[in-house]
Amino acid sequence: MGETARINFRKMTPADVTLAAKLDRRCFTKHDAWDIEWFRIAATLPSFEFIVAELDGKLIGCAGYEIEDYCAEVQSLAIDPNYRKQGIGTLLFMKMILAAVDRGAEIFLLEVRPSNVAAIKLYKNFGFEVVDRLENFYGNEDALVMRWEV
Repeated sequence: MGETARINFRKMTPADVTLAAKLDRRCFTKHDAWDIEWFRIAATLPSFEFIVAELDGKLIGCAGYEIEDYCAEVQSLAIDPNYRKQGIGTLLFMKMILAAVDRGAEIFLLEVRPSNVAAIKLYKNFGFEVVDRLENFYGNEDALVMRWEV
């Protein structure tokens, strides 16, 4: 019988910063990816929290938010391209949402490229709605601002 792979979800630690930055660069354009310094800063600030997904000790996903009072702004959701369309992104996003709610988040905001159809579908499945459009937010493309309340 085959063995089902187990994915471990946990808080990102400073030791994960380099791998998280490499994963982000693999998943996003140079303009959209988080710089390694941003990850280092986020790993030390209490307002940020990132959750990572590991499979057999390999970091395959990373999702993070910044929280201020009761509002959490989703900063990133990255899944290794080799592990997409397996529900890992959905599970990771849910773990991140639950972590933010545990810290008092009641409102969630995020920006997403209109061309990122898969991400928009995921966010809508969680109840997020488009509330604004930011012109040329990404330099070459607008951003949709999406919002969800607990």
